[in-house]
Amino acid sequence: MRRTGAPFTTQRPRRAWRPERSERGANRGDGSTGRAGGDVVMSHGHSHGGGGCRCAAEREEPPEQRGLAYGLYLRIDLERLQCLNESREGSGRGVFKPWEERTDRSKFVESDADEELLFNIPFTGNVKLKGIIIMGEDDDSHPSEMRLYKNIPQMSFDDTDREPDQTFSLNRDLTGELEYATKISRFSNVYHLSIHISKNFGADTTKVFYIGLRGEWTELRRHEVTICNYEASANPADHRVHQVTPQTHFIS
Repeated sequence: MRRTGAPFTTQRPRRAWRPERSERGANRGDGSTGRAGGDVVMSHGHSHGGGGCRCAAEREEPPEQRGLAYGLYLRIDLERLQCLNESREGSGRGVFKPWEERTDRSKFVESDADEELLFNIPFTGNVKLKGIIIMGEDDDSHPSEMRLYKNIPQMSFDDTDREPDQTFSLNRDLTGELEYATKISRFSNVYHLSIHISKNFGADTTKVFYIGLRGEWTELRRHEVTICNYEASANPADHRVHQVTPQTHFIS
């Protein structure tokens, strides 16, 4: 789906020149830039030097536990998910898949008019987002910068000029093992997430094979409750209304 601003178009027009991202926020050298940084965590639990990496755990996690940890894809409203500037309609949905299927390269999304991609991700409840994995190709089409925005439904490329909630400088990840830790205090009540892939390593288009989301999900359930009303001979059936009560399910 290719879109800029409110109306749909068959091609994404080029935007007017604007300063490079590096001019807006200097690289902090810890795997993040801009308003809010974050740690880079190796999800397989091994230590890696450089690039701001740190161990996710002292021991290796069983694969089934890692699969559960990145289960937030199950809480995405896929019918309403949008990927702007995708070259093939609907392909952006395919990168939100089980962790065990992340190496399936038959499902991927590639940008169309330029190197940018914009994912609009509605959740089926409220999410506390803790980490993100971005897996790409072993070439210059791999994303090099990711910008996160929370709770801006129907976001367009025109909206990406605003300051993001968090920005990451990305390393090449060909196996889906490198996690970027979010500022949890900033992403503790998210019902809609926008992921802007703003740069790659120099190719004309960007290719993404897998996006993993780790965190907690809170379901909003509707049930009936009785409202007391002080009146003679009240009919309880006349005083039943719906109330929303949250229930928390831990994904990780």
